[in-house]
Amino acid sequence: MSSFDLAHLLQLEEQVWAALVSGDRAADERLLADEFLGVYASGHAGKAEHVGQLDGGAVVAHYRLSEAKLLPLGEGLALLSYRADWQRVSREMEKAAEAMFVSSLWRRRADGLWQNLFSQDTPCVESGRSA
Repeated sequence: MSSFDLAHLLQLEEQVWAALVSGDRAADERLLADEFLGVYASGHAGKAEHVGQLDGGAVVAHYRLSEAKLLPLGEGLALLSYRADWQRVSREMEKAAEAMFVSSLWRRRADGLWQNLFSQDTPCVESGRSA
């Protein structure tokens, strides 16, 4: 596998989403760098907040990732960007699906393990296209 393999990094990103669906704190913690920073509509969050959202179990009911693009930034550093169509567990009964574009920075550690260092969500605003 090359250093910058879109399929591999997308698979890692899917593991983060799968942890949010299953409520798997250990998987979420393993995939995020200690200095992880998330930038969301609600503000900034570190690794503790990202993992902590799983204290009560799953937070995502289902998701679909599409339109993935990869931008290599340097040795062992790559930006993955994609569209996420998803639904929160708390809104499952309301049928309130959400869509956003995500930019996710992944870094390869010295031991070869890739971890998510940074993530930013941008809500989709579309006319005529449902999420």
